[in-house]
Amino acid sequence: MKTQTENPAPAPHLERQLSNRHIQLIAIGGAIGTGLFMGSGKTISAAGPSVIFVYMIIGFMLFFVMRAMGELLLSNLNYKSFSDFAADLLGPWAGFFTGWTYWFCWVITGIADVIAIAGYSQELWPALPLWIPGLATIAILLLLNLTTVKAFGETEFWFALIKIIAIAALIVVGLFMIFSGFSTDAGPASFTNLWSHGGFFPNEFMGFVAGFQIAVFAFVGIELVGTTAAEAKDPEKNLPRAINSIPVRVLLFYVGALIILMSVTPWTEFSAGHSPFIAMFSLAGLGAAATVVNLVVLTSAMSSANSGIYSTSRMVYGLAQEGDAPAVFGALSGRKVPRNALFLSCVLLLSGVVLMYAGQDIGKAFEMVTTVAAVCFVFVWSMILASYLVFRTRRPQLHAASKFKMPGGIPMVWVVFAFFAFVLWTLTTQPDTLLALLVTPVWFILLGTAWSVLRRRPAHLSRYAAFQAELAEDKEQEAISAGRHP
Repeated sequence: MKTQTENPAPAPHLERQLSNRHIQLIAIGGAIGTGLFMGSGKTISAAGPSVIFVYMIIGFMLFFVMRAMGELLLSNLNYKSFSDFAADLLGPWAGFFTGWTYWFCWVITGIADVIAIAGYSQELWPALPLWIPGLATIAILLLLNLTTVKAFGETEFWFALIKIIAIAALIVVGLFMIFSGFSTDAGPASFTNLWSHGGFFPNEFMGFVAGFQIAVFAFVGIELVGTTAAEAKDPEKNLPRAINSIPVRVLLFYVGALIILMSVTPWTEFSAGHSPFIAMFSLAGLGAAATVVNLVVLTSAMSSANSGIYSTSRMVYGLAQEGDAPAVFGALSGRKVPRNALFLSCVLLLSGVVLMYAGQDIGKAFEMVTTVAAVCFVFVWSMILASYLVFRTRRPQLHAASKFKMPGGIPMVWVVFAFFAFVLWTLTTQPDTLLALLVTPVWFILLGTAWSVLRRRPAHLSRYAAFQAELAEDKEQEAISAGRHP
C-alpha cells in the first residue's frame, strides 16, 4: 500500500474568484436552457396556455430547493457543493450517490450539447463537417476553463447576457406587435389569444400534465449556482442574491416570453420541432430571424456545455477530496483549477463527436438518455431536501443562527417532495418517458455496486476521515469567531 493513502496531504483549496456579477449571470444561465428557445413549441402544443401555470409552479417549487441548498451551503463555508453537505449530513454513501449522479447528468447533457452545437453550426454553414464545430467547442471551452475560474465566470457572463438580450428583444417586439394591432393569418395579435382558443386548459387535465412532463427538463441546471460555492467571492452576500432572484427570472424569462408568444400567435399554431422565437421574429418581418435565433441557440448550447465542463470537473474534484473518486482528480493546477478533472470531462465530451456519425437513430437515443439525466436531476434535488431535513434535526443551533433560512421550513420540504412524486407520475403517461424512467434504476444499481466495493477501501476511509476533520476544524473556527464577536 502506498504511504500517501495512510498520511494524506492537506487538501488543496479552490480560489474565490467569482464576483457577484458572475454568480448572478451563472444563476440566470442555469435557469434559461435551450429548451426555452427550441423546446417551448412542443410544450405549448401539448398544454396550451396552461403552460404558463406549469412554468410558474415548477419555478415556485424549485425556489424552495434552492433556498434549502443556500442555507446548507452557508451553514459551513467549507462545503464545496451540495454533494459535500449530503456526505456530511446523510453519510458518505449520500455524497457518493449525489456527486456521481450529478456528474452523470451533466456529462450526458454536455454530450447532447456538443451534438446540438454541431447541428446548429451546420445550419449556419452547411458545408462544414460535423466534427469540426464539435472538436472546436471542446477545445475552446477546455482552454477557457484551464486558465482560471474567473475566465469561466466571464465566459458564462457573456453567454447568459446573449440569452437575456434575445428574450428581452422577443418581449419588446411582441409587445409592439400587440399594441400596434398587428395581424397574422391566424388573427390579430392580442392578449385575448390566451383564452379565446379553448380557454387556458384546452387539452384538459392530461394536457396540463403533459406540460409538466416536458417543462421540468427546461429547469435542469438551476442548481448550478450551488457548485460555485467554493469559488464565490463573499458567498454570504452573493449566493443569497442569486437564489432570491430565481422567482423574478422565472416570471420574466419563461412566463413573460410565453405570454408574449401565445398572444402574438394563438397556441394552436405552435408545433414540436419548430422554434416559436424564429416564428415570431419572422412574422415581425425580420428576415434574418432564423440566422439570429440559430446563433442565440448556438451560444445557449455553448453555455450549457461550458456549465457542464465546469460543474463535472468541480464535482469530481470534490468526490476525490472525500475519497469517492481517484486521488489524481483531487489535484489543482498552479492556477487553482482542477486540471485532471477538467481533462476527464472533455475526454468524455469527445464521445459526442463520435456519436454524431453513429447513425440516424442517434437523435431518438439521446432524447431518451437526456430524459434519464433529467430524472436523475430530480434525484439530486431530492437529496438536497433530504439533507436539509437532517440538518434541521441534528444542527438546530446552526439553523437558528442562519441569516438565510429556507421559508416554509420542514412542511415546505414535504410539499416539494409531493410535487416531485407528481412529476415522476407524469413521466409514466407517455411511452418514451416511461421507458426512460424504467431504465434509470440501472444507473443506481451500477452506483450501488461501485459503492459496495469502494466503501471498505483504506484509501477511501482515510480521505473521508480527512474531509470530516476539515469540516470539524472549520466549525470550530466559526464557533471561536462567534464567541469573540457576539
